[in-house]
Amino acid sequence: MTTAHQFSILLNDYLTAIAAERGAAHNTVEAYRRDLGDLGQFVVANQLVLQEMTTANVRSYLSGLAKNDYSASSRSRRLSAIRQFLKFLVAEGILNDSPADGIASPKKQKALPKLLSIDEVDQLIETAQQRIRGSIGKERYRALRLYCLMELLYATGMRVSELVSLPTTVLKGDRRLLTITGKGGRERQVPLNQASQRALDQFLQAGETAEQIARLKGKNKWLFPANSQEGFLPRQHFGRELKELALESGLDPERVSPHVLRHAFASHLLDRGADLRAVQKLLGHADISTTEIYTHVLEERLKAVVFEHHPLAR
Repeated sequence: MTTAHQFSILLNDYLTAIAAERGAAHNTVEAYRRDLGDLGQFVVANQLVLQEMTTANVRSYLSGLAKNDYSASSRSRRLSAIRQFLKFLVAEGILNDSPADGIASPKKQKALPKLLSIDEVDQLIETAQQRIRGSIGKERYRALRLYCLMELLYATGMRVSELVSLPTTVLKGDRRLLTITGKGGRERQVPLNQASQRALDQFLQAGETAEQIARLKGKNKWLFPANSQEGFLPRQHFGRELKELALESGLDPERVSPHVLRHAFASHLLDRGADLRAVQKLLGHADISTTEIYTHVLEERLKAVVFEHHPLAR
């Protein structure tokens, strides 16, 4: 029996087993067939005997995937499939032990957040202000609302869900500091800069629409009321308006979203010298590890400091 024929029989046995015993779906079975079939080609091409495969052989296979530009997630998936297959062969008595044991999964790189430069954020804000200057009535109210939402988001780094659902009670007390209720009911305080305070005041002083009258009379408890099931502006609506604004600003709409503005808030603070712990508190992250996606900003700043001030860098 050839190696290819033996591998094919064992693979079919394994796929039949996971379909029958685990109830694996057809697509799952086919995904295993593709991934493990590729391993079979490696075994045949290298004239290996399945029963004599070593850990070095498995590592060599994974290295080949890396050289062919397979992502870490794809290599991890392949390794997981190989582990399960070899574990099955051990249970069937075909292998004494699995050569995949002890091989660590490839580390997945943390995806860096999409970023906007300070100039690009300024461009968005300027376009929002232009909308206000050229509008009247309800259009003016919507323009003021969008401008206010943008300034508040960029000034505080709030999650979009926290922003659109701000209750009117946040207006009580000192307007320079907002109390935000975040994930898990955790409260945090975020300061407002002068630009966001002015934008908020402009929005609140806008013409008396039906929505505003309801809010001022206490019949609507939301700062950004809307005719929605929740009673406040849906985050999807804000997202669409922001993409339209990006288009007007000459920016790629795919690069702009409420979450990207939250990233811009954090990145620009760190770039200007803010402490990572302080940014963690402002963003409402329960764990500092979540905030560490922004450490690339700190690294770039340190490089700049060295290149600008170290005598050997000149």
